Amino acid sequence: MSVQTVIDAAREFLGERITTNTGLRDHHSHGQDTQPPVLPDAVAFIETTDEAARLLALCHAQTVPVIPWGAGTSLEGHVTPVRGGITLDLSRMTDVLDVSQADMDCRVQAGVTREQLNQHLRDSGLFFPVDPGTSSCTIGGMCATRASGTNAVRYGTMRENVLGLTVALADGRVIRTGGRVRKSSSGYDLTRLFVGSEGTLGVITEVQLRLHGIPEAVSSAVCQFPTLADAVETVIAILQMGIPVARMELLDDVQMGACIAYSKLEGLEALPSIFFEFHGTEAGVAEQARQAQDIAGGYNGAGFRWATDPAERAKLWQARHDALWACLALQPGYKGLPTDAIVPISRLNEAILGAKDDIAASGLIAPIVGHVGDGNFHTVILVPPEPDGLERAWELDKKIVARALALGGSCSGEHGVGIGKRAFLEQEHGVETMAVMRSVKQALDPRGILNPGKIFLN
Repeated sequence: MSVQTVIDAAREFLGERITTNTGLRDHHSHGQDTQPPVLPDAVAFIETTDEAARLLALCHAQTVPVIPWGAGTSLEGHVTPVRGGITLDLSRMTDVLDVSQADMDCRVQAGVTREQLNQHLRDSGLFFPVDPGTSSCTIGGMCATRASGTNAVRYGTMRENVLGLTVALADGRVIRTGGRVRKSSSGYDLTRLFVGSEGTLGVITEVQLRLHGIPEAVSSAVCQFPTLADAVETVIAILQMGIPVARMELLDDVQMGACIAYSKLEGLEALPSIFFEFHGTEAGVAEQARQAQDIAGGYNGAGFRWATDPAERAKLWQARHDALWACLALQPGYKGLPTDAIVPISRLNEAILGAKDDIAASGLIAPIVGHVGDGNFHTVILVPPEPDGLERAWELDKKIVARALALGGSCSGEHGVGIGKRAFLEQEHGVETMAVMRSVKQALDPRGILNPGKIFLN
């Protein structure tokens, strides 16, 4: 392996955009996770698909690892270059290539962020709904981790909203998958193969996205409950009634207290709470909200506090998006270990209440917040600054995930596998399925240069 050979050859077409600067290498040595940082040998800032392909061909020839990078917001160690190599930074690929208002779709480069895209679309009457909770995450990174977020209960995840991709393969070949049609019965569904592959099968450089019409009416509300069980039963009942709620976010008492303090939410108590949002026509939104309020009342919900003014609604959802920072503010000096799990809707109470028991037994502080409309919940485990603090946090994480798997769930609903969840995959999928996954990896990346050390334990 000769990294320097690759760097020298890449300088012919990248110039100073491939760098060994220590500060830039350090910035690209980790994501927003608790994995130990590892410096890449170099960082390459690419601007076109052709540049990505040429760099991959060089790395393939020299067996040099390549780690795709979007915004570095991943939570499971996806962007940590565990075996060194070259970090391929796509953050400069920020062009919105095409928007079709009539077909309600668009094509973007992988470095476009969710916020940038929606700013570009603001006068078209369309928007892109997948909202992982941070404005800086890139569309390419969201594809790589199969991201979802607060709107997934109504609009789906990246899996449902990606129509096609441009992908640079390990050996430098470039393919286009999918297209612009909403369905197709021709050939293997390669688009879905790459969505969620975490940069281990190819580098996504362009994305064809499905767009949605901006709803005529939007209304948000907060409902508080005396117990966490009441809140979760409300979620289950609303889903089983088929009410098309757009967002339904659960916060336990600890998380709600943290959000009240951090985001200055007035008139609310540190109680288990649900944040709702309804989209549709004026009449449709009013009916959905009334039905949800009636159900919540049956489970001791303390009425709905409405937020119909856009500024008030934005403040409410900003508080939800700032939940991680609110958690960290609870214990200054502590690190946060965010984790997630997902279970069938009917097992949600067992999973969440069981997680609360595990947290209490651990002696750690770990607020719970979740996109419970699709069975997905997060625990932000606060890691004490003690020698065994991180070890205790990981043990708690393992218990929460193990319970989710025992209830028929998955080790991750949206964070992905990366490094942090590798140990759970065989338990979740089985030996034979993992063997098939490995064979796909071998076929597309025979030299193992694409984001090595992720998804698979070895």
